[in-house]
Amino acid sequence: MHTLQEYEGRTPAWCPGCGNFGIRKAFQQTMVELDLAPHQFTIVSGIGQAGKFPHYVRCNTFNGLHGRSLPVATGLKLANHAMPVFVFCGDGDCYGEGGNHLLNAMRRNVNLTLFVHDNQIYGLTKGQASPTSLEGTVSNTQPFGALSQPFNPMVLAVAMDCSFVARGYVGDIDHLKELMKEAINHQGFSLLDIFQPCVTFNKVNTYDWYKKRCYPVESTYDPSDRVEAFRRAMEFGERIPLGVLYRNQRPVFEEKVPVLREKPLVRQEPLFPRVDGMLEEFY
Repeated sequence: MHTLQEYEGRTPAWCPGCGNFGIRKAFQQTMVELDLAPHQFTIVSGIGQAGKFPHYVRCNTFNGLHGRSLPVATGLKLANHAMPVFVFCGDGDCYGEGGNHLLNAMRRNVNLTLFVHDNQIYGLTKGQASPTSLEGTVSNTQPFGALSQPFNPMVLAVAMDCSFVARGYVGDIDHLKELMKEAINHQGFSLLDIFQPCVTFNKVNTYDWYKKRCYPVESTYDPSDRVEAFRRAMEFGERIPLGVLYRNQRPVFEEKVPVLREKPLVRQEPLFPRVDGMLEEFY
């Protein structure tokens, strides 16, 4: 069994009280309980405070461009689908700049696990409204309040028939840890949206704000019921459900690629003679 100390990376530069600390704690505990050593998984991230996550966790990592972590993660997974690949993004990074990549990842159903640090603000670039900011939210660049309706990732994911859709909150580490384990163990593309308050720039969606509204879905809730999942996904306001909102079993993308069925691409012998023959056609 591994220990929490094995997953320690650099000292975090997040603000004291940042919700990212809770995500880091839950993830490290998850790795211990899943018995995954730091060299046995890869984390891909984009840009932002969430993008710094793999700097603060010992792991294999690729720190990519803003909104472009999912294409990189897809490439890594197709090269070696035997290795777990986790993606860590912020709400602006994933739902804003990376929105199109999110749609296609859900459509393809690559066996990736996406953790979105959703603080409903742009934290790294000093507090602009993000896609999930509530309408009317006053920020440094929206002094009259955000004019657009907030983006609801849970509704989109259910509409796209995403194979695993869940929401957690850093105020309940034990519950978040269990959701992380479920998301990782699920075969297919998994989206776990995580509420994590930004104590510096978001004075609306605070720990107290989430505590008053968030509730875990009932033990009798059936996440395979897509109609009910839509209803729960649209429930955002005075009451916000946490837990696995939707889950279905679909063939993962890797299973559809004939060359990957026998063994991971990284373990296959390169066909140099065949490549040389193809190149000769251009001479």
